[in-house]
Amino acid sequence: MRHPRVIIAGIGLAAVAAAGGITAASAAGSPASSTPSATASATVTATVRTAPANVAGTTETILVNAHGLPLYFYRPDTATKSLVTGSLASLWPPLTSPAPTATGANGKLTVLNDVNGHQVTYNGHPLYTFADDHAGQVTGQGIQNFFVATPSLTPLTTSPAGTPPTTPTTGNPGY
Repeated sequence: MRHPRVIIAGIGLAAVAAAGGITAASAAGSPASSTPSATASATVTATVRTAPANVAGTTETILVNAHGLPLYFYRPDTATKSLVTGSLASLWPPLTSPAPTATGANGKLTVLNDVNGHQVTYNGHPLYTFADDHAGQVTGQGIQNFFVATPSLTPLTTSPAGTPPTTPTTGNPGY
């Protein structure tokens, strides 16, 4: 299934990057202009819980927010920085909360203070929802380097300066 908003945003970001030699992460401008959108999953207390969902034809246990929306991680993010800002963040709203709670998930739930505010992380991965999803529906799997977060998501560690985090070459990277 194609997602017109994702395709159009992706084409727009690619055009901006090609024309100006910038990355999608910086396409929105400075962090000051990259405030979280009103549709971001911002609440006083965000709850991360587990739920069954159909992911690419297989029933998986995934992480969802309090409204049942699937949670995703962005593969290029680091443990200390979310690279999802601007128009990308409007399609992939960050889950934000100064005091998140977890139900049924045994990983480490923390808060990363970054350009998106108090962004919730699971095992070091900043978490996002997808604008085209509805409760119990996973439609963003694999789109624009976003993948469904699962309770067994491999912890993301801080890499030495200038070294990108390693990506698993085999096995299930959390989806």
